[in-house]
Amino acid sequence: MSETRLPLPSRQEIALGIITVLWGGTYYIIQMALKTSGPLFFIGVRFLIAALFVICFVGRRHIMKGIPRSEIWRGGLIGVVLAFGYICQTVGLMTITSSRSAFLTALYVPLVPLLQWIILRKAPSKSGIAGIFLAFVGLVLLAEPWKTGLTMSTGDGLTLLGTFSYAFEIICVGLFALQTDSRRMAFVQLVAGGLFAFCAMPVMGEHVPPFSWGWLGCALVMGVVSAATQLVLNWAQKTVSPTKATIIYSSEPIWGGLVGWFTGDVLTMTTLVGAGFIVAGVLASEVKPRWPRFRRTLRGGAVREPLPEQKRRRRRPSMSDLVIHSAADD
Repeated sequence: MSETRLPLPSRQEIALGIITVLWGGTYYIIQMALKTSGPLFFIGVRFLIAALFVICFVGRRHIMKGIPRSEIWRGGLIGVVLAFGYICQTVGLMTITSSRSAFLTALYVPLVPLLQWIILRKAPSKSGIAGIFLAFVGLVLLAEPWKTGLTMSTGDGLTLLGTFSYAFEIICVGLFALQTDSRRMAFVQLVAGGLFAFCAMPVMGEHVPPFSWGWLGCALVMGVVSAATQLVLNWAQKTVSPTKATIIYSSEPIWGGLVGWFTGDVLTMTTLVGAGFIVAGVLASEVKPRWPRFRRTLRGGAVREPLPEQKRRRRRPSMSDLVIHSAADD
């Protein structure tokens, strides 16, 4: 029989899970903010406020003293990619439904292991592949794309661009995490992302909205969430692979659905089954099978191969054995 073990999650994995729970509860806050602000302006304010919170959490001396050029360009790249993904997804939501956006965004789950194999030259484990498959099936069941059809619109294309950005951002964090300081990288990412969003405003024809406590309060809350998110991601992915992190992130719609349920949404049977697949994917990624030697019979049963004495490694004769043997011959 085969033996499997389900190890306890590491501190890094638990931290990523907590961040995912926070993500699931932010959709309602973002919807409130977009009632009084444009998407690009809100993203820019949110990211820059988050950068200020990083300074408060970590300390100004550690952040501002001697940032290497390598961390500036690496963090800047990740920040721009992250902000680009947020912008594409938010603008796409203006023309497509949230369920369709959720389905298209869920495509980053199979994309991450593929990009990990292409860019990092590291193939995911069998348990990781199983977890990715189960999680993606669960995300499809949650999104129910068959209700909206398979046609491609401008909003769909923008959302897909955002999906590639999210997948690339996860890969980049995993690629640069071991070579950089996670706290400085989080700060640079947020500053770069905020400035990129502000620079994109005239291109997209968006103007600065009038002051409102609505978007400012939401930006403060999301700033704390973004600061904690980037700090945890850059720290945790030093030891957690991009594939494992993606499987953990895939549970975000579950928490978002629970928040919606508390606010009056109805949880259908398809939603519950999809959530079950996602949980199964997370558990499958943790299983470490230990397969003993066995052979398959024609009937399909698994029979353990015998371990006869002759299969054991023969003990090499010692010097005392040789001396005793030679004395007996005499």
